[in-house]
Amino acid sequence: MSIKENLQNIKSTIPEQVTLVAVSKTKPISDLMEAYNAGQRIFGENKIQEMVDKYEDMPKDVEWHMIGHVQRNKVKYMAEFVSLIHGVDSFKLLKEINKRAKSHDRVIDCLLQIKIAEEDSKFGMSAKDASSLLQSEAFSELKNIRIVGLMGMATFTDDMKQVESEFKFLKSTFDALKPLQTENCQLQTISMGMSGDYQLAIDCGSNMIRVGSSIFGARNYN
Repeated sequence: MSIKENLQNIKSTIPEQVTLVAVSKTKPISDLMEAYNAGQRIFGENKIQEMVDKYEDMPKDVEWHMIGHVQRNKVKYMAEFVSLIHGVDSFKLLKEINKRAKSHDRVIDCLLQIKIAEEDSKFGMSAKDASSLLQSEAFSELKNIRIVGLMGMATFTDDMKQVESEFKFLKSTFDALKPLQTENCQLQTISMGMSGDYQLAIDCGSNMIRVGSSIFGARNYN
């Protein structure tokens, strides 16, 4: 199957309101352009430097999503062009994004990463911390970021019941936080679900999925 056919297949199985992020990490520009020419405009990368390099080479109507863990000292490299940062897991990081966005006179959309998995290796904040953050005065002073939703990564397991309960937890957290709308917090996006479980994620309320290998084939880390 070609990248174009893979994309068409996935798009035919997901509801219209679900945004497809094509996870293009480690993939060459030629693969991204094949997806681009098939109509895909949203690409997700997990390393800032790789995203910057691809931004330079790709058409300028591409929306770049940073889906990996973000180091504060690297924010400055993507602040000029990034469309959405998925993995915001601390106020310190939010503050840095705000500072860098301000220097480019723009507002950067962000998702709060909620820790929904039991694995220690996954980043994210607790639902309680997210609630406190969104209601804090310090947060209300950040004028160059906007929290537009939540992101979560389920446990890497074949136990789909566990994955389902983690997805449902993210959805219930989203529902609990949704009333906390402010100028810089307008929750509309639930980013959860990847190649192996995006249908389940959509059933549990996801409206943004991050799909890589089902579009581009297996990744080569050599």
